[in-house]
Amino acid sequence: MEDIEAIAALQDPVRRRLYEYVAAQGREVGRNEAAEAAGVARTLAAHHLDRLAEAGLLESGSRRLTGRSGPGAGRPAKVYTRARAERSVSLPARDYRTAAELLAEAAEQAGLDAELCAAARRRGEALRGSAAPCGGLEQAVEMLAARGYEPHLEGVEGATGAAARVVRMRNCPFHAVAERFPPLVCGMNLALLEGLLGTDGPVRARMDARPGDCCVVVENSKNNGD
Repeated sequence: MEDIEAIAALQDPVRRRLYEYVAAQGREVGRNEAAEAAGVARTLAAHHLDRLAEAGLLESGSRRLTGRSGPGAGRPAKVYTRARAERSVSLPARDYRTAAELLAEAAEQAGLDAELCAAARRRGEALRGSAAPCGGLEQAVEMLAARGYEPHLEGVEGATGAAARVVRMRNCPFHAVAERFPPLVCGMNLALLEGLLGTDGPVRARMDARPGDCCVVVENSKNNGD
């Protein structure tokens, strides 16, 4: 019932806009910023943000947004980030997570990493269907967003000092199982995305784990130095 009540909190359209904005930033968001993004008054935004925190969908804290400290720096402001806990509802009750963990444990113990990756790559190709390999980073963002990865373009400094763009993902759809079996599930995830995006087009997926993000990034193939 707790998960149902938490998800029900998103029924209010203003509350849902605020949640989606905070979740999409990948950082702490203050009340003024959230209110401006949702197009509502600060007091209304504060009310809904606190309701989302009470429901366990957001986490709240406080810090000075001015970047200053000491006398005259002002009072700390309340800030919000997306909660780490997962919420799901299944009627009637189902427990696919336990099944996934058991299968991952069996695959890891049997040394079936290569077989799992091959199956994941075939599934990615099946999801892409008859379409050509992904044509660029912008298209990759669209494809990954449709799969729940929450992608965003990010600039990184290349070996020559020039800025290059990569697609990072704030969400891993396999997060719960990946936490318990990281090499197995992250390898599976990479193979799935290789099949989905294609390996002979202008973009490629590769491992680049970073705390809080998906373990895979997508970049232009030429970033390889090829």
